[in-house]
This record gives sequence, C-alpha cells and structure tokens, in this order.
Amino acid sequence: MVRGKTEMKRIENATSRQVTFSKRRNGLLKKAFELSVLCDAEVALIIFSPTSKLYEFSSSSIAKTIERYQSRVKEFGSNHKRDADSQQARGETYGLAKKIEQLEISKRKMLGEGIDVCSIEELHQLENQLERGLTRIRSKKYQLLREEIEKLKEEERNLIKENKELNEKLSGMGAIVVASSSSTLTSSEVNTDGNDNMEVETGLFIGPPEPRQSKKIHPQS
Repeated sequence: MVRGKTEMKRIENATSRQVTFSKRRNGLLKKAFELSVLCDAEVALIIFSPTSKLYEFSSSSIAKTIERYQSRVKEFGSNHKRDADSQQARGETYGLAKKIEQLEISKRKMLGEGIDVCSIEELHQLENQLERGLTRIRSKKYQLLREEIEKLKEEERNLIKENKELNEKLSGMGAIVVASSSSTLTSSEVNTDGNDNMEVETGLFIGPPEPRQSKKIHPQS
C-alpha cells in the first residue's frame, strides 16, 4: 500500500500532533547524528516542543557552535555590507563615467564636431543652447565692464578731491609767505629812516690827546 502525501498544515488533533512531533523529532535527531559522523560536520540541533520542552543535539558543544555561528554571521554581515558598498560604488562610478562621456559628446558638438549624425531637432536644441550660453556670457561681460567703469570713476573723484585739497594747502602757504615778506620790508624802511636823521661829527687832531667834545647836530625841523 502506497503512503499518501502528507498535507503540510497544522494538525488539529492534539494527540495526533504530539505523536507526529515525537516521531519526527527522533528522526531529525538521528539524521543530525548521522550527518555529523558520516560527513565530519559540526552539527548543533535545538528543538522546543509545543509545551516548551527543550531537546538538543550537538556533535561538540552547543555553546561553542552557537558562538561560532554568531561570529560567522557577524563576519558575513560585514562582508555583505562591504560587498554592497562596493557594488554601489561601482554603480556610481559607472554612472559618473556615462555622464562624463555625455558631457564630452555635448562639448564636441558645441565646438562643431561630430554633428554630421545629428538630426534637425538635435541641431535646433544645440543652437538654442549656444544662444543661451552667449546671452549669459555677454551679460556677465557687461556687468564686469560696468563695475570697472564705476571703479575708475571712483578713483577719478578721489584724485580730484586730493588735488583740490593740495591746491588749498598751497594757497594758504603762499598767503603766509607774502605776509611775512611785507612785514620784513616795513621794519627795514623804519630803520633806514632813523639812520638818515642821525649825524655824527668827527675831527682830526695832531698831538697829545685832548679832551674833546662831540657836537650833536639836531635835525632841522
């Protein structure tokens, strides 16, 4: 008699479910033991029954096997993350390379190279791009020229101001020199006039010195 295929769903009858659990648990433990012996594999098996009863099998030590498993999972996670990062980096590098290639093609087209295969629509778009670029370039050029002109005008105003201040200083120094010259001339004239009004009488005597008197002539009125 051929055994029918067991339907994979929860067994509703509690007794049948417990019997099936016991049979399959024993079979699973036997298979784990055979695998560890025949293949020299490190096997650890942990089973909890519906009533939370623990069944376990280990070819060496449950604790060591679990520790090895956790270490391997952590290492695998790091390697997996590293592989994922590397794959993402390769994807980004490929994307950047494609963008650079497209930019190089666009640059050559703007220089008039490689446009033989362009359609009318592509040539029209390229023309619009060039016109917009020229508009921005001219706008920037005129802005720089205006700024340079304003700068030169500001320098001109500063020079005019400095020239005016120097002229005012020179004018003030000239007035002081003229006033000083006039004052000196007036003092000289006064001294000269005083000397003209004074006369001294002198005489020549032969012989021993004699007392003599000088005669002062008063100025004529």
